[in-house]
Amino acid sequence: MTAVRERNESAWLLPNDGSRTNHRLRDDMRRFADSDTVDLVVVGCGAGGSTLLQRLARQGWRVVGLDAGPFWDPDADWVSDEAGSHHLYWTEPRVISGTDPVPMGSNNSGRGVGGSMVHYAGYTPRFHPSDFATWTNDGVGADWPISYEDLRPYYEDIEQELPVAGEAWPWGDPHTYPQRPHPVGGNGEIFLRGAYASGITAKVGPVAISNGRFGNRPHCIYRGFCLQGCKVNAKASPLITHIPDALAHGAEIRANAMVTGIGFDERTGQATGVHYIRDGVPRFQQAAAVAVAGYSIETPRLLLNSASRRFPDGMCNDFDQVGRYLMVQGAPQTAGRFDAEVRMYKSPPPEVSSEQFYETDPAKPYKRGFSIQTVSPLPITWAEHVAAQGHWGARLRQYMSDYVHWSCLGALCEFLAQPGNRVTLAEEKDRYGLPVASFAYSQCDNDNQLMRAAQSVMEQILHSAGADEVITIDRYAHLVGGARMAADERRGVVDRNCRSFAVPNLYITDGSVLPTQGSANPALTIMAVAARAAGRLAAGAADATQEGNTHG
Repeated sequence: MTAVRERNESAWLLPNDGSRTNHRLRDDMRRFADSDTVDLVVVGCGAGGSTLLQRLARQGWRVVGLDAGPFWDPDADWVSDEAGSHHLYWTEPRVISGTDPVPMGSNNSGRGVGGSMVHYAGYTPRFHPSDFATWTNDGVGADWPISYEDLRPYYEDIEQELPVAGEAWPWGDPHTYPQRPHPVGGNGEIFLRGAYASGITAKVGPVAISNGRFGNRPHCIYRGFCLQGCKVNAKASPLITHIPDALAHGAEIRANAMVTGIGFDERTGQATGVHYIRDGVPRFQQAAAVAVAGYSIETPRLLLNSASRRFPDGMCNDFDQVGRYLMVQGAPQTAGRFDAEVRMYKSPPPEVSSEQFYETDPAKPYKRGFSIQTVSPLPITWAEHVAAQGHWGARLRQYMSDYVHWSCLGALCEFLAQPGNRVTLAEEKDRYGLPVASFAYSQCDNDNQLMRAAQSVMEQILHSAGADEVITIDRYAHLVGGARMAADERRGVVDRNCRSFAVPNLYITDGSVLPTQGSANPALTIMAVAARAAGRLAAGAADATQEGNTHG
């Protein structure tokens, strides 16, 4: 813990008086003028942007983070109410299309400092080594220009800083976690029982939810509202795990600042800062370098909206790569009814999981695989699950009154990267006068096969545990891709260090750079990629300083 505090003191900067926000730290944070040429301006303060800010602030960089949403206060802004938490999502207009259009605005997007990790379930598995070479190994997807070994030390650091709790992990690169696994609730007990009866290995964790006190952060109290914003600060999100330390080291967070374009100097070929709107006033923050971390819809949209004479089709889009290869994960959920009460909401939602089906099985007709975890839909989401089966009126009320008897499992299926699954600009404009994102998505046959295979395994587990009825709903979760990392500019937007090929002082440090998505929740990998990029940026600046230059 001493080593963690030496590189990230966020948990100790939170108050220990029963409140959950260090308002003094926010009130007294360093503030830059728009005319100050800061070392780096970061667009978006979610998983990638916040990690980058914190790392570079510690290196003495003058950094500013802009976020379109609020600077959340857990005491004032988060409630133990499902309907009352919809303001955590990005609900600005978007256009969806394709043969399998993906609904937007809830489990796959966030708005405000902390990003979508504010309302994620807290599940933080690593990607597997195989995820970084799916084309070489399986003939699908794409190879990353970095390997698992390149990310391993950053995985380890971030797991300690969140921190992550869980059993020793046997899959991928076997490893342990900083904190012991949480106690298992009714939903987890059913998964473990059904998995054992089915010959499937399942483990408790990994979740970025403190199992015991961590610094001034309290332990989890199992209140069941992880997806609505953890009001006790036990669940990790950048708002409480990296932002306080960034502020303490001189970073500025500018909330409610909608970035509308990236400044560009046609003569030098360099980014010059960002255009943004705050309090209805158009402004421009000057910067020596720009990092975009708006996630897989808004990052491509910002690049496309930053067209210029040099980039008539959008910034960094010389080879029509911006917005392409955007991926979601197939996330079917299968629920089973039991005579005994389960009360699946009384625990971290992803408390037990299995990655036994993660890798390509040569005996199966599809490539790659899926993972399975407990999920715990609250009543509104459960009503959507039941209504999707066609139950209405009295039948729906019956299912809802039976809520405490149901257990629910969810899968994450690795859908493949396809060039036609992409973000473009729509004719419709938002309240700022900017073209909104148009997101087209269609599944391939491999995607469909994975969904059905995952459903079959989940049904088997629940039946083996004693369920007398099972129902499944098809869903989608998470977003990655859209500005992917590649070996050259004809196949991607950024290089192995997250620097854009086209603009040498423009970086992208969010989930949009991931070439593949595995069957794992992406938050931990996004943070690890951003931490690695920060290290490369700092090292490059140090090298330049030794040569008589500066990064600012």
